[in-house]
Amino acid sequence: MDTALAAERRPAEAIPTADDLIARVRSYHPGADGDLIRRAYEFAREKHSRQTRHSGEPYYGHVVAVAMMLADLHLDVSTVCAGLLHDTVEDTEATLEELAELFGEDIARLVDGETKLSQMELSSKRTKQAENFQKLVVAITEDVRVLLVKLCDRLHNMRTLHHIPRQDKRERIARETLEIYAPLARRIGVNRLCTELEDLSFRNLNPNAFESITRRLAAIRETRSVAVATVSAALSAKLEEAGIDARVFGREKRPYSIWRKLERKGVSFDEIADIYAFRVIVTSPDDCYRTLGVIHQTWRCVPERFHDYISTPKPNNYRSLHTTIIGPSNIRLELQIRTEEMEAVAETGVAAHWRYKSGRYGYDAKAAQAAGGDPLERLRPFVEILEQGGDPDEFLEHAKLEMFADQVYCFTPKGELIALPGGATPLDFAFAVHTELGAATVGAKINGRERPLRTRLKNGDVVEIIKGGARQPPAGWEELVVTGRAKAAIRKLIRASEHEEFVRLGRVIAEHAFLREGKPFRETALKNAYERLDVKTPEALYEALGRGRVSSSELLDAVFPGQRESRAETTADRELIQDEKGELYVHGSGLTPGVSLHFADCCSPIPGDRIVGIMRRGRGVEVHVIDCEKLAVWEEEEGDAANDRWIDLKWTPEAQSNAVSIGRIVATVRNEPGALAEIAGAVGEARGNITHIKTNLRSRDFFDMVFDVEVFDVRHLSNIVAALKTCDRVVTAERARSE
Repeated sequence: MDTALAAERRPAEAIPTADDLIARVRSYHPGADGDLIRRAYEFAREKHSRQTRHSGEPYYGHVVAVAMMLADLHLDVSTVCAGLLHDTVEDTEATLEELAELFGEDIARLVDGETKLSQMELSSKRTKQAENFQKLVVAITEDVRVLLVKLCDRLHNMRTLHHIPRQDKRERIARETLEIYAPLARRIGVNRLCTELEDLSFRNLNPNAFESITRRLAAIRETRSVAVATVSAALSAKLEEAGIDARVFGREKRPYSIWRKLERKGVSFDEIADIYAFRVIVTSPDDCYRTLGVIHQTWRCVPERFHDYISTPKPNNYRSLHTTIIGPSNIRLELQIRTEEMEAVAETGVAAHWRYKSGRYGYDAKAAQAAGGDPLERLRPFVEILEQGGDPDEFLEHAKLEMFADQVYCFTPKGELIALPGGATPLDFAFAVHTELGAATVGAKINGRERPLRTRLKNGDVVEIIKGGARQPPAGWEELVVTGRAKAAIRKLIRASEHEEFVRLGRVIAEHAFLREGKPFRETALKNAYERLDVKTPEALYEALGRGRVSSSELLDAVFPGQRESRAETTADRELIQDEKGELYVHGSGLTPGVSLHFADCCSPIPGDRIVGIMRRGRGVEVHVIDCEKLAVWEEEEGDAANDRWIDLKWTPEAQSNAVSIGRIVATVRNEPGALAEIAGAVGEARGNITHIKTNLRSRDFFDMVFDVEVFDVRHLSNIVAALKTCDRVVTAERARSE
């Protein structure tokens, strides 16, 4: 099986020759200019002749490997040559002018686009990375081939990442790959590159979880090999009997995909039904539906587990029928039914649309659109976010929101399809239609009924937006949306009006930072930090603190250089969020100065949760997670009167960057020696800190536990829960949602 482990540990192979590369290209493009490829090959080998990789291998082997990957994707000659030459301008004395003269403007332009992005790999500073990601978006929307070269370049670097001696550098490259490059590959449908990038990143960032999942997959593979063969034979026989020409094969779920499901779906390893799925490849779309009919008439289907992505393709042009059945031997099976063309698009995405047209070989946008939608359209939201302005960190945050989202499909009253991330609200829908519509939204109807703007949309919902006059969005609107596009538009609308609030908050953060260090706060002391933090006035510094661009620890490092140790951040480095300092961690326009704040025990809000305040008589404001079950019951009992006491709240940058919260986890654990040690080790490796453990129920084989863990935010808690699920002795683990 082609796993990330196998890719990373494969033995060194002989470097392909120019003839090998030309043969690979001509296998799909017989008229390819072999002389151009050969000249680019020899130029790259000569320029890199004195360079070696960390492995000790000749450097030119890297660029040849990148070119071979591009050829495997059936790309045009210019792109393959750009793969050969992509490092020459950055790493040798070659110039763009020289490349243009020798190989043409098209190839030189591709190399230039890739070269401008290379600093992303060399920078560890978040802001620098964010600025370069903006450049990446501009470059790839002008010519997607730049992204394809970059993805193949990154994949080969990830395959050889273990040769880099410094662990911190390996982890930084792996994290950047997982957060930026793999999602971009998925967004344009190049699943073949995406899955390997994910697995290689996962292996380097969380080796224990990777090894645990890989070990369990190996055990399952050994026990189910006969069953898989039996199922394949049964499916093939049934389809042959129905006169359908099909090929059937099993597909094992990848380690990172399993990890994501553990993390996001709240299921245990044993509950993942699609560890083995079967792919049925037929000759036409009609045969897809015929195959589905044969299968459903032969075996029972699992309700609510059918998806028709042929009728409604995914935004990256993925098309297939998905169904889950109770198959032979009573085994639950996931099936994917598609044509050969759909299979090519599913694996190589945008690269599947390089073909001959009018005697030339290149990208066929019309064919891509006719096949279900141009996957390059999936890059357009990044440009729209860029156009909203704001600082680079904001842009990177919003772009990641766009990249890491499952899809939900809704419709306008006129039947236009709008694809949104899972968890999206009517406000996301309005901004997806048009920024001006989003800004003017005052309400929404879902399937003909007026519903709150915080309602989460479901597949098939028809959404009608109720407009009012254009106005500044109310406080808390940003917490009602999940798309990067909507968040960027809302932030642009309110950016000017919130300046004073951030300045005030920043001053409070500065005062608290000095207090924690035992230093008297004097504004004159801040002058030492201006140059180091790239600000010019106290007001600019306070705003940077308030917006989270500068953390309190960075402020102290700049004011008192050399007095703070450089160390990896742990929960011990941050202050615990408590009621008595609640105004430092949450804020909202409806809060009365001086009112007491209490964080509800029923749902234990954590930075990253969408939160709302409830004014309680005699108790002040109670902070709840917006989907807290207690809120729903309370709203049902008190009706409209309850809504009058709701206050829109959001977390402050101080809560996001300089505080920790208590997250509560419930778990069922096998009653075996070493179980608690395994749990503590998993939590500690994930940079959590267990503060309290309670055993609720203990039997001979299992016991139920509740334990409190200090965490940075919701994602940190999710990572810890997912890490626990990979432990052999943990049966179930999930975030506690009630006291």
